[in-house]
Amino acid sequence: MVDDERLGAVARFAGQALGAMAFSIAPASSDASFRRYFRITAGSNSWIAMDAPPEKEDLALFIKIARRFRVLGLHVPEVLACDLDAGFALLGDLGHVPYLQALNDETADRLYGDALGALVVLQTGTFADPDFLPPYDEALLRREMDLFPEWYLHRYLGLTPTDTQRQMLEAAFASLIASALNQPQVWVHRDYHSRNLLVNNIHNPGILDFQDAVRGPITYDLVSLLKDCYIAWPRARVVDWVKGYCALARESGLHRCEDDALFLEWFDRMGIQRHLKVAGIFARLHLRDGKSGYLADLPLTMRYLKEATALYPDLAALHHLLCTLPESP
Repeated sequence: MVDDERLGAVARFAGQALGAMAFSIAPASSDASFRRYFRITAGSNSWIAMDAPPEKEDLALFIKIARRFRVLGLHVPEVLACDLDAGFALLGDLGHVPYLQALNDETADRLYGDALGALVVLQTGTFADPDFLPPYDEALLRREMDLFPEWYLHRYLGLTPTDTQRQMLEAAFASLIASALNQPQVWVHRDYHSRNLLVNNIHNPGILDFQDAVRGPITYDLVSLLKDCYIAWPRARVVDWVKGYCALARESGLHRCEDDALFLEWFDRMGIQRHLKVAGIFARLHLRDGKSGYLADLPLTMRYLKEATALYPDLAALHHLLCTLPESP
């Protein structure tokens, strides 16, 4: 149990929100951000208390998106009480079991089927209010990929790209950005993966960590889910899921692409953009924030990058760079 002033304040906030009942409080989950979550338990009932330091996290944005997503019918936490000035919120508890813990060869089709269905629901929110979320524009896409040379190559591996390598990276980044912006633009969760989805017997899945949502490429959340940095599946199985989603999303009016190969290329190129970003983020979490557990997830992230860049001739130079990098400093 973390013993600090904010934990005591969270407990007092929860006590006021719940009334006089006695309860226990314990850590509920870890997070790559500055947010912390605690499970409040009283008898057979439980809730989640969020600690989002106001100088570092935008709790009002989380609440705004949570309420809008619930209107859509998504299974996101209900906001029961909040103190925006302090950075505290009391939320409904969506359960204890993340997808990552439950996924296996036998459960994957069912669990991913539920998640892909929920993803289509999320994306159809775009029809009602396309400007509700900020755009995943060229500047943001580029800023994310810049984390790779800065934090992964330079700060983590200790490598300084040559002028030729910088030019190559710039050309690759421009190509990936063009692919992302050419896709249909829909609401994007932005971290739709096995650690942020909870297994529920009814209304599966529970969906967490959506406060960074944007309006962007239709394949982004699909990549987050099916090329998850925490669990991997054979390429053939991933392709089948992508094709199934492509058909479902087309039937739902989210896109008009009749070419499965083009849709799969969008998916692959979006994955390269995301995994360049994620490699940089994992390195930054280790070096800047002291969260070194994410280093264990770097090998899979880099494997995705090597596999995807090998598929497209215009990214051959990036593929060569990735294959010649050391695995660790």
